[in-house]
Amino acid sequence: MDFNDSPEDAEYRRNVRAWLDQNVPKKIGSTEHEKLAAAKDWQAKKAAVGYGCITWPKEWGGPGGTAIQNVIFTEEESNYQVPPNPFRIGLGMCLPTVMAVGDEDTKKRFVGPAMRGEEIWCQLFSEPSAGSDLGASRTRAVRADGKSDWIINGQKVWTTLAQYSDYGIVICRTDPNVPKHKGLTMFWVDMKDPGVKVTPIRQMSGGAEFNEVFLADVRVKDSQRLGAVGGGWKVSLITLMTERLAVGKLSGANWAQFLDAARRTPGIGGTPALKDQSLREKLADWYVQDEAIKHTRNRAMTAISKGQIPGPENSISKIIAATKLQELSHAAVEMLDQYGIVSGPYLSESAGQFHATLLTAPGLRIAGGTDEILRNILAERVLGLPGEIRVDKDVAFRDVPTGR
Repeated sequence: MDFNDSPEDAEYRRNVRAWLDQNVPKKIGSTEHEKLAAAKDWQAKKAAVGYGCITWPKEWGGPGGTAIQNVIFTEEESNYQVPPNPFRIGLGMCLPTVMAVGDEDTKKRFVGPAMRGEEIWCQLFSEPSAGSDLGASRTRAVRADGKSDWIINGQKVWTTLAQYSDYGIVICRTDPNVPKHKGLTMFWVDMKDPGVKVTPIRQMSGGAEFNEVFLADVRVKDSQRLGAVGGGWKVSLITLMTERLAVGKLSGANWAQFLDAARRTPGIGGTPALKDQSLREKLADWYVQDEAIKHTRNRAMTAISKGQIPGPENSISKIIAATKLQELSHAAVEMLDQYGIVSGPYLSESAGQFHATLLTAPGLRIAGGTDEILRNILAERVLGLPGEIRVDKDVAFRDVPTGR
């Protein structure tokens, strides 16, 4: 890819910048309700002019734009204070899956409202005994007696934004008599169903972004099935690869904020901490990592714009991004020392962001696939190295020892 703006891209960037100047909301609010309302309004405003989901095809309400246009808008929007984005799971993972394998009625019902910010989606994958090993999912979906409907029972955990979601995609065990990856099926569910109970998990950062979700006799129609019966693993790969793309760009403190803080914070002898050579080396490393992540994401977006499914190489970005955030925030808190907890002329506006990132970064090395799982994916699917021994590969799921 050529990352320099073509004349057409430069014109697009100018138009985006002018639109953002005129339309970025001046007030977001402070309460969760106010922020959610502002986020929905902002998404609707973007969708109305073709900025909601830039690469989505025109047949589903998108402008059919290019991956580069999406990159340009994302870059420009990041320069403004905009509402939080509760749509990232739905628009980045769930709806691309629906568009890939859903029937026409499902697409017509859900794609447009999600793009306009009218409905929020979540992803019901991880379980207490099946996180990194998604194939070990135990949430069951069985046929209702004499009907084509299904009854779902089970528990999911670490479900991001489930407390705000209207719908979700859920991976279920539909056949325990075949090896674990062959007996899964995916459905979409109504998160307001009486059988769905959402319990927020309080994090050490003070937030509650993640949730436990309990599904008790949740009845879904067969038309809510996404993909073939028993084909849930293949469908989930679509979601997981787009998730790696989405998670590869993690929010939190960045190298530019660290640079600003290092300029302001006194170091040895009273000179700015930025004069310290070891800090400068770290900054250079983080900058290079950020650029590598950006261009890896750009290649993946190009693949999506061509109708291709992002490949396993997206695991690279997620591994680097999560580790970088943890290292950067830790170094920043150590550098700021007392200047990060008292007010004064040396206090960077990013000080609070560094502390928040320090508390959330460890979890990001688990979300979207643990470091160990992603390294296995890269080793086996990208580098072609021998796979790990998997003793349960050809064993019926009901015969796999539970360790209890």
